[in-house]
Amino acid sequence: MLLQFLFVFVAIIIGARLGGIVLGVLGGLGLAVLTFVFGLEPTSPPIDVMLMIVAVISAASCMQAAGGLDLMVKWAEKLLRKNPSQITLLSPLVTYLFTFIAGTGHVAYSILPVIAEVAIETKIRPERPLGIAVIASQQAITASPISAATVAMLSLLAGFKISLLDILMISVPCTLIGVLVGAFYSLRVGKELEQDPEYLRRLKNGEFTADTYVAKGVENHRKALLSVILFIAATVGIVLFGSMDELRPTFTQADGTVQQMQMAHIIEILMLSAAALILLVTRTDGIKAVQSSVFSAGMQAVVAIFGIAWMGDTFIDGNMAELKDSIEEVVTQMPWLFGLALFVMSILLFSQAATVRALLPLGIALGISPYMLIALFPAVNGYFFIPNYPTIVAAINFDRTGTTHIGKYVLNHSFMVPGLIATGVSVALGLLVIQML
Repeated sequence: MLLQFLFVFVAIIIGARLGGIVLGVLGGLGLAVLTFVFGLEPTSPPIDVMLMIVAVISAASCMQAAGGLDLMVKWAEKLLRKNPSQITLLSPLVTYLFTFIAGTGHVAYSILPVIAEVAIETKIRPERPLGIAVIASQQAITASPISAATVAMLSLLAGFKISLLDILMISVPCTLIGVLVGAFYSLRVGKELEQDPEYLRRLKNGEFTADTYVAKGVENHRKALLSVILFIAATVGIVLFGSMDELRPTFTQADGTVQQMQMAHIIEILMLSAAALILLVTRTDGIKAVQSSVFSAGMQAVVAIFGIAWMGDTFIDGNMAELKDSIEEVVTQMPWLFGLALFVMSILLFSQAATVRALLPLGIALGISPYMLIALFPAVNGYFFIPNYPTIVAAINFDRTGTTHIGKYVLNHSFMVPGLIATGVSVALGLLVIQML
């Protein structure tokens, strides 16, 4: 088992570092080694999870192509410029909301330059709002009803009669409070902008320009608004169907039994319908949707989940007896330790969904309560730990003052403490909530 784990670990490390679809295809290579070299029987690939993500990404990319994301950015820009002194508290709420609605943290790219520039204009250290804004966009992944991570969680816990509402009732308030605690901490991060040595150095050397970023305009306001309305309507529909079982259609089988429609199929149908309606009603070119940044990032996530989750499932299933014997007693006594495993795995995988899909089956097999697993869900937001995730790199580049940075020792970067606070508070609150329930 140790040698098999080594191959799995190496595939994850190399894939995560090289980025793009490499994580997924190296997962496939690791699966080949497990199957053809070690003789493990491959499990079924995570088809339902992948198809749900494809449907959500299709709708989100159509909304972006129709100008919906640009319109949301303009709304956010107006809010931030109207309340510039509160930018450290408002920015994370904006990126949280964007991710919550769209189901992907990559939508934060559009608003990060606005946050940086409003902070500079107000003489607020940009590191303060940018650091927690990026963390908020990650935390919201585990609160969004249509994110790949939530979809994977719902799919894996379906056998315990856990509804989407059960997950959201814990994850939404806990992650939101965690983000707010991180934002209040960020209010006092670092020196004031006009006292920061790096900003003063850039100012003195003429490296700092007075250029002001203005969010991209919306070509057709009506089209953009319609796309946002249609996308949000589909999201609300998913929440309703996922929260109230009586709304879901039932079908009589050949043997006379009555079967309720699966949430996976409902998510796929509603999101594909939303994508179709956006393209038809707004007359948006479907090719433009495929070329969008949301589509590209989402499809990379699908490939990553395909390879990594399949490899992880096969490894865990083939070694379940040994794994249970070695850690069952410890995890049973201290189930919160499984949250630490989720956190570490997310650092390696750079994906909440891939982490959920790879490790949650082990947690279920170990007999951890499904509500405990939901409480530990925000622990998969650990990929801020190593500062090379795209949104982190983007935030550093958008800050022209240099206050948002990677420290001398790499891990002492601008996102570390806000990320640890937000994640720690979210998990702790989740554990408290399930005890109360």
